[in-house]
Amino acid sequence: MGEMSGFQLGVLGALFLSVASSVSIVICNKALMSNLGFPFATTLTSWHLMVTYCTLHVAQRLNFFENKAVDMKTVILFGILNGISIGFLNLSLGFNSIGFYQMTKLAIIPFTVLLETLFLNKQFSQKIKLSLFLLLVGVGIASITDLQLNLVGTILSLLAIATTCVGQILTNTIQKRLNVSSTQLLYQSAPFQAAILFVSGPFVDQCLTKQNVFAFKYSPIVLGFIILSCLIAVSVNFSTFLVIGKTSPVTYQVLGHLKTCLVLAFGYTLLHDPFTSRNIIGILIAILGMVLYSYFCSIESKKKQLGDLSAASQIKDKETAALLGGMNIGSQEKESHEVKKSAKDSLV
Repeated sequence: MGEMSGFQLGVLGALFLSVASSVSIVICNKALMSNLGFPFATTLTSWHLMVTYCTLHVAQRLNFFENKAVDMKTVILFGILNGISIGFLNLSLGFNSIGFYQMTKLAIIPFTVLLETLFLNKQFSQKIKLSLFLLLVGVGIASITDLQLNLVGTILSLLAIATTCVGQILTNTIQKRLNVSSTQLLYQSAPFQAAILFVSGPFVDQCLTKQNVFAFKYSPIVLGFIILSCLIAVSVNFSTFLVIGKTSPVTYQVLGHLKTCLVLAFGYTLLHDPFTSRNIIGILIAILGMVLYSYFCSIESKKKQLGDLSAASQIKDKETAALLGGMNIGSQEKESHEVKKSAKDSLV
């Protein structure tokens, strides 16, 4: 029971760290990009990952965690895939309207559920599907403003959905199959994610913004916000791997939509962004969906634990019965031997 309580506290801690760091970096990046005019999101992400790797390298040298050797081919492909998914998401935002980009992010949950059902034989109850549906409807109402379709943007959105879903599913399965922690996997894969974005980032940003990241005039305040963004990103990247490893890709996506609702709320209270009754209704529906999802997941988790305990108890009972049976057979053989000996003695 103590181990289970510790695990639940660890999950809650990971969820809180993910929400707090993600909301913080959104506010920081919004100030950097909107107020200070630094629009190079993909290049900034590559810097985030490089700083994350350097921080983890120092932590590993100081023995905060142990580096575990894993299959490098798997890690390299995994790192490149995650880097490509970030690039596709940024391109999708550049070639689509805000509304269609939000639809792209919403589509990640049903696609993840579909992939896990088809390829990992994972079952989702009707109650969980209903709660996810409510969540998606709420976030859609709160955040989607317009839907403008175009061929290039649609293709990029589909590629972004596919690579993001596969990358997040692999984050969970690699940690479990290779028996590595979230820190170890992030440490191994971060250099490859950073490399693919460091090379492609300036070209992607040039395509989206028509500006050159190397020609930008970096003032002290811009550099200060970039450094702050990179430091917060260490926590964001770590908590992402931690949450997916401890829960599931679907739970992480649900958490992501909670962040969307919080960002909308913070934008209204701190930045005085436009906020309508539709936003409020959408956020309330989304929160209801998240609460129901958490509740149903908790119930199913407890049922699974009870089932595992019951199975373990049955196995133990069978082993005990077998042991007692063996003892009874031995006792019967001993009694039979003593009877035969007694009969023999009486004949003598």
